[in-house]
Amino acid sequence: MNDDLMGRGVTRRRVLQAGTAAAAVAAAAPALGGRAAARPAPRPGGGAFARPGAAVRPRFRWWWPDGLVDPAEIRREVDQIAAAGFGGAEIVAVHHSIRDKSVLDPAGHGWGTPAWNAGAEAALDQAARRGVTVDLTIGPAWPAAVPTITADDEAAVQELAFGTVTVAGGSTHDGPLPDPVAAPGDGVTKRHLVAVHAVRIDAANATRKETGLDPASFTDLTGRVAGERITWTAPDGGDWLLFAHWRRGSGQRPESGPHSAPDGHVVDHFSRTGTRAVTAFWEARLLTRGIRRLIKRAGATLFEDSIELETDALNWTPDLPAEFRRRRGYDLTPYLPVVVRHDEDTVFAYDAATTSHVRHDFWLTLSDLFNEYHFAAIAKWAHSIGLEYRAQPYGLETDSIYSSAILDVPEGESLGFKNLDDYRALAGGRDMGGRKILSCEAGAYQGGAYNTTWGKLLRTMGGAYAAGLNQTVLHGFSYATAPGAAWPGFAAFTPYNGGIGFSESWGPRQPTWRHVPDVAGYLSRVHQTTQAGKSRIDVAVFRQKGYSKTGIGAGWFTASGVPLGWTHQFVSAPLLELPSARVSGGRLAPDGPAYKVLFVEGDRFSGKECTLPLPTARTMLKLTRAGLPLVFLGDWSAATVPGLARDGEREQLQEVLKDLFAEPCVRNVAAEADVPGALHDLGLRPAAGYAQSSTLLNAHRQDGRTDYYYLCNGKHAETVKPPAAAIDHDVTFTRTDRDAVPYRLDLWTGETERVAVYREDGDRVTLRVALQPSEATVVMFARGGRAPAATASDVRLRVEGHRLIARATKAGTYSTTLAGGRTVTTGIAAVPEARTLTSWRLRVEDMTPDGVKRHDIALDELTAWPDIPELADVSGIGTYTTTVTWPGGGALLDLGEVFDTCRVTINGRRLPPVSVIVPSVDAGPYLRRGANTIEVEVATTLNNRLRVSDPDVYGSASRQRYGLLGPVRLVPYAEAAVR
Repeated sequence: MNDDLMGRGVTRRRVLQAGTAAAAVAAAAPALGGRAAARPAPRPGGGAFARPGAAVRPRFRWWWPDGLVDPAEIRREVDQIAAAGFGGAEIVAVHHSIRDKSVLDPAGHGWGTPAWNAGAEAALDQAARRGVTVDLTIGPAWPAAVPTITADDEAAVQELAFGTVTVAGGSTHDGPLPDPVAAPGDGVTKRHLVAVHAVRIDAANATRKETGLDPASFTDLTGRVAGERITWTAPDGGDWLLFAHWRRGSGQRPESGPHSAPDGHVVDHFSRTGTRAVTAFWEARLLTRGIRRLIKRAGATLFEDSIELETDALNWTPDLPAEFRRRRGYDLTPYLPVVVRHDEDTVFAYDAATTSHVRHDFWLTLSDLFNEYHFAAIAKWAHSIGLEYRAQPYGLETDSIYSSAILDVPEGESLGFKNLDDYRALAGGRDMGGRKILSCEAGAYQGGAYNTTWGKLLRTMGGAYAAGLNQTVLHGFSYATAPGAAWPGFAAFTPYNGGIGFSESWGPRQPTWRHVPDVAGYLSRVHQTTQAGKSRIDVAVFRQKGYSKTGIGAGWFTASGVPLGWTHQFVSAPLLELPSARVSGGRLAPDGPAYKVLFVEGDRFSGKECTLPLPTARTMLKLTRAGLPLVFLGDWSAATVPGLARDGEREQLQEVLKDLFAEPCVRNVAAEADVPGALHDLGLRPAAGYAQSSTLLNAHRQDGRTDYYYLCNGKHAETVKPPAAAIDHDVTFTRTDRDAVPYRLDLWTGETERVAVYREDGDRVTLRVALQPSEATVVMFARGGRAPAATASDVRLRVEGHRLIARATKAGTYSTTLAGGRTVTTGIAAVPEARTLTSWRLRVEDMTPDGVKRHDIALDELTAWPDIPELADVSGIGTYTTTVTWPGGGALLDLGEVFDTCRVTINGRRLPPVSVIVPSVDAGPYLRRGANTIEVEVATTLNNRLRVSDPDVYGSASRQRYGLLGPVRLVPYAEAAVR
């Protein structure tokens, strides 16, 4: 066999000599690769797999220089987005690249002005005409802000700032209250005293970064304040700290403003007042009659970016003390010293247990307020105007897992997420909340402006789809121009502080835009299959704190379970109280993710302390008595509640755990190494199990009786070294329907291939999977007839009607074991030797600030453009042409290395889309006996040209090695029927 082609996938359409339309298969390896073949099959998710609808197509984050836009240009850009195969765009005012914001005219063309609304109306109207949709962003840039409040308004984002003064034992402080250690933000002129107290310093409770305090010494002095002064004598016995806590606005404004006149201020995200400020502004200024009408025709979601509430003090809201007492059952005031922060760090500590548990309760309360008064309230209002609500629910120490169950569309991001477990956290909330979509802000690379390739993007995103992501919002598409913008046009994030900015500005300015419909089609098919039906997950991992964007995984499951095929998501306590959290057939949430087991370990955000809320423990007991297996990791003999325990709570918890551990479906293991034994003892196995530890990642969806498995050869995180290598091994899948047979869905071409070689054992089907690094495919199990199939073969097989066809790249006799157990041999006649194509004519469209220039070069060997003097600083599109005399028969065209995207034409006929991950394509149906003209059109980034056309910004960039680098080979193959 041709070992170097193992796993390289190709597709073809071919009319065989017998006249039967045949589905082609991948290159010569008897394993399931990433490319499939044309054959009618069930439609994934109820839609046409080959031509996905607009609802599942990728989207763009569409950056506007506020309202300084031309409605006619807006309509052109909607046309460009739709024509390239995208499903729509999200409008957002972002212009970090423009240093002088006055040129944008915030008063006349700012966010929320009539000019902005005119642009939004044009976008919505043209989107309706083109059958795509538009998302509207909750405010300019981020976080949510409006220009109708000031920094001192109670609707504005708040902070709690503290000041201290040291008072020696026995001495008296007679003077003003201490001012906050954090200076007030711009525009903040008011402050409100919340509490004054004194606490004795206790070195025994000190930590490496925190001053220790004695909680028993806490003394409330608030009632003794006169104006802003106090007289107080410290008791004897050590030094004391006198605290003053002040509530005030933080003064935060939306990123890179001003976007309006007056400038906006960020709203309080923890109060009804802050939410009303947002909805009132929209109702009064943004929701014109035209926009309201057009939202119903082309509106998709209201979007809110990540919750970056930045303060040098502590996030706060005016009603927090009362809300805390109502929700947690005790007064927060005595514990303020251990929750306050300065420069994002805690400063003081009581004993470790009290400190940890009170901080848990504080952030849990803020999380409750955030989810109830902001996310749930905004969602209800968005629905009232005809939009769903999409948001990135992280950035603070709040329960983003539960937030994801509230939002219509939770969203993550490739820039901030450290690994796949960050997506799995949001996916758990999405699935338990009965939602379908987990979106992603994709491709925002630091320093990536005009040098980001589509290959890099797909390598980044491939594993995320296996972790639950199923919508891609590309970051992004910039409006065409703005005052002072240099060639190739306005870009939201570049220049950035005078240098190369982050993120790419996709669009017609990019050479690769000509090929982008192929990439959009690929992403659309990924979305279509990963949105089909319902997500099915093996394991629910319980989290005491529902944080995301942390990179903290699930112990054994992340490190060892995933490489064996196990899939997991994270759930937090509120998810176990949702209506979906019922048990049937041993599955948790059977109408949703259908978890097979609930895994509970110590709190990874609090030193792995074994904590569990008492109501949650009682819920877990009910769940396991209904038949749900549970696995506990660690020593739970001294378990306690995660917050400050009320009277008897800890003892009650231990009684419930005692009952839990006595249940037959519960296991308690001491170490991570014992987890697989517990799973085996409970009779549990992954839906997709691997024959060996592997870098293969999988996601399972079930749509009625049809199963879809998205497979990608990737790593837990891009930064994990060494990178993934090629894989080729058996995978055993679970199918819902025992009469279903496996198909492979080609994500690049939309073609479907009936898998020929597999073994069945009840609801389990085993077949080989071979994938190159970052390559992806989809295996579908659906009814489609019982055509002959083989259980083993040393040659690549495909199904054609009721026949098996063998393909090989070398002559020989090949053995196949048929489904009935009979072994047959198939002879393959002589196959020509592989041919390397070295001589090419290269024509280049050179994109420059002065227009397109052209170059025509003869090449005796393939080499990177920077190594060709004439092309050293050229960016654009190159067309490579060669003529080949062919003896007849099929062949794989293996392009080797290509930078970045490409299309192939043979004898004037365009071949199916070429994967940017594995650039190989089946040339067999297009080659003819005699002379053949092969053209490979390659498109680049703009990096190399910008290095010399704008050296002040891009001169530090290294040249990228553009072009068709090869080696390019025609690898012949021959076929014969298996009899």
